[in-house]
Amino acid sequence: MRMRVAAYALITRGEGDEREILLPHWNEGDMAGWTLPGGGVEPGEHPADGAVREVREETGYDVRLTSLLGVDSAVLPTTARGDEMQALRILYRAEITGGELAVEVDGTTDDVAWHRLADVPALRHVHAVDWAIRHIDDHGSPLR
Repeated sequence: MRMRVAAYALITRGEGDEREILLPHWNEGDMAGWTLPGGGVEPGEHPADGAVREVREETGYDVRLTSLLGVDSAVLPTTARGDEMQALRILYRAEITGGELAVEVDGTTDDVAWHRLADVPALRHVHAVDWAIRHIDDHGSPLR
């Protein structure tokens, strides 16, 4: 079994019934769904730096990470590569500091959009989105 370490950002805007979450659409092989902005950490890269880089690549936004929300581990019996993998996922809260919404070119995502939280259950999405939504009102550990 291989292991993949990835870092993701939870980015929301608005309040109450109008609260939205930023989600890229992942499309790799025969697997697709809405996911969190983020992805694999490069060898030697700090997970926080990886999260910021991936958000920029997948959404067009520059972000500042404001807290660490959690770490999740899941064993995926079949991946797009056809093998078994342990996914170690690190989740940060982030706020947008610049940039403009843009779809990634030549990557594993083919769209990006803001979605009302109330609409997310009806979307085809990955497990990590549900995990992140449970943290929306958490403040997490401040980054120093």
